[in-house]
Amino acid sequence: MEVSNLFVCLMGMGVTFVGLICLIVLVWIMGAILRGKGEEPKAAEPVPAAAPAAVEPNRGEMIAAVSAALAEELGTDVSAIRILSFRKIG
Repeated sequence: MEVSNLFVCLMGMGVTFVGLICLIVLVWIMGAILRGKGEEPKAAEPVPAAAPAAVEPNRGEMIAAVSAALAEELGTDVSAIRILSFRKIG
């Protein structure tokens, strides 16, 4: 018995769509079950105030070094760069 190409194509697409529909239904059911068992959120604990940032003794030198590195990367003169804000992240 020879199977036609159309039959193979339709069976492949049919199995794929049935499988996807089953996955969607299972995810929907699990979401409904877990939504019903959800815990009530706890009251947020107060966060302590952040400690003041340590002052760096050579801040001017650091800004000059960063300016020089930026000027070198951008291919411009250091006097063409204007740093408006400089703060430590993280």
